[in-house]
Amino acid sequence: MDSLESGQESAGSMEEVTELVATAGLMFTLSTSIVSCLESKVADPKLLVPIPIFIILLLFLIVTLPISGGHMSPIITFIAALKGAITFARAAVYVLAQCVGSIIGFAVVKIVMGQEAAQRFSLGGCVVDATGSQGLSPEVALTLEFSCTFVFLFISITVAFDEKRCKELGLNLVCVMLAGVAAVVMFISIVITGEPGYAGVGLNPARCLGPAILHGGPLWNGHWVFWDEVEVLAAYR
Repeated sequence: MDSLESGQESAGSMEEVTELVATAGLMFTLSTSIVSCLESKVADPKLLVPIPIFIILLLFLIVTLPISGGHMSPIITFIAALKGAITFARAAVYVLAQCVGSIIGFAVVKIVMGQEAAQRFSLGGCVVDATGSQGLSPEVALTLEFSCTFVFLFISITVAFDEKRCKELGLNLVCVMLAGVAAVVMFISIVITGEPGYAGVGLNPARCLGPAILHGGPLWNGHWVFWDEVEVLAAYR
């Protein structure tokens, strides 16, 4: 009995460590890839952003989904808790791990990224209004965040939290669908606005929290917008 309990505790710890490490890695690779896209010499570099989002998220989902569920986002964790996939106690630990992972990932970004690039791209964080005169109003950003998160969650809940559907589609196709919808809603949010001071929807509060803590400045302008997913959760509940 003791060995069984020890094994369960070990498995639980592995899941939480996976969430922390995966979130840190995801934040680092996503932010540096997005900045690299924006630094490219193509006519409209923002249109390249969904490509690395899809590829990177797909790889991380394939690796982490069998271990921890591949959450890497408080919004997915809360949905999992509401659906009964994990307990609320474990969800709280997951969210803490994700937020710490985000801070670690962006701390590495801050170390390796040049100061001028870090300032210009706000460390690759979630920006609503970069200067106070460019970007979107918080109200418009909130509408976009709510709408895009709703679409993302609709696909996630319909596919990822339906055990029968998951088995029918297979792990790889489920990962492709989740990564694809994230890339699509990011593409929509960037293209539909066309505002230079807006960095697109966050979809992940942990992704927005890390750079806001480490970099501050414009990242706190309208930061509350990226935590509006609580409203989405209430709607799904």
